[in-house]
Amino acid sequence: MEEKKHREGIDLRVICRNIKQHKRQLFIVWIATFVLSSLLILSVPRYYSTSAKIVPETENAMSGGALSSLASSFGLDLNNLQSLDAISPLLYPDLMEDNKFVYSLFKVHVKSADGQVDTDYATYLRKYGKYPWWTKIFNFLFGWTKSSPKRDAGSQEEFDPYYLSKPDYDIASIIRNNIKMTIDKKTGVISIFTKAQDPLICKTLADTAQVYLQKYIIDYRTKKARIDVDYYEKLSKEALQEYDNSRRAYAAFADANNHAVLQSVISKVNDLENDMQTKYNSYTVFNTQLQTARAKVQERTPAFTLLKGADVPIKPAGPKRMIFVISMLFLATVVTIVTVNRHYLMDFLS
Repeated sequence: MEEKKHREGIDLRVICRNIKQHKRQLFIVWIATFVLSSLLILSVPRYYSTSAKIVPETENAMSGGALSSLASSFGLDLNNLQSLDAISPLLYPDLMEDNKFVYSLFKVHVKSADGQVDTDYATYLRKYGKYPWWTKIFNFLFGWTKSSPKRDAGSQEEFDPYYLSKPDYDIASIIRNNIKMTIDKKTGVISIFTKAQDPLICKTLADTAQVYLQKYIIDYRTKKARIDVDYYEKLSKEALQEYDNSRRAYAAFADANNHAVLQSVISKVNDLENDMQTKYNSYTVFNTQLQTARAKVQERTPAFTLLKGADVPIKPAGPKRMIFVISMLFLATVVTIVTVNRHYLMDFLS
């Protein structure tokens, strides 16, 4: 008998009959779910999103040849992996995990589309950002009221981005959530996604993140060459100073002994002249190396191709209020149907 029941499966007529008997309960659940889910989703502020795409120039150690073509068929670009850089381009999006990089976004100047907000980004998030009521209650009870030994970014002391106060840590977390970077391993295209509660601020964040990322890549790629420039610039200045001192000494001694006939005086003049020429040759060498180092900085500075610029979004990207309410109604319906048929389902499964 039990095997026969399992072969027949669930009797939908029994389930429909139970639903009709509890239709009043189902209507109440629908109304309550609609009201509560609407109140819940209406408390979540609207936000806008936009994106930008750039391709940084990379330096490759060698061509991958046939192996590179094979890897490309699996969606992997060996050129990125063979880069001469110590930091692979694949790691650039991980910059958002660095407190120093994120803190640089605190002072970004933002202006709302209606012109009512004109301040830095951190102040905008603190004073003008809209948050759900439960977030405000949580921050009041457990976040903002807790004392922290860490310093605030507004203090007069020298600020350490790796030693954040609780409010600054929360702001940094919000920024990380609002700005995302990804890279396509096959093409090397870096995509920057931003979201904000104002469309103009959303675009400003995307443009600024793009500029900051480019600046970081340029600074990293040219760091060694810039160190060489500073080094040879120092040597060149020192060599020039030594040459000037030697030239003045030679000129002064030669002028004072213009008509001298003593061999010792003539030898002294020759020694000073040779020393001056040696100092000049040293200066010439160091100056040539300085110019070469400066050219190396330009050579190491990567070019960037902008594939897609960030635009000002017209329509909000979320939250999807209608989809959320419908999803909650569907979930409530399923739970209610299972609840009113729980005895039948338990008998069926037993």
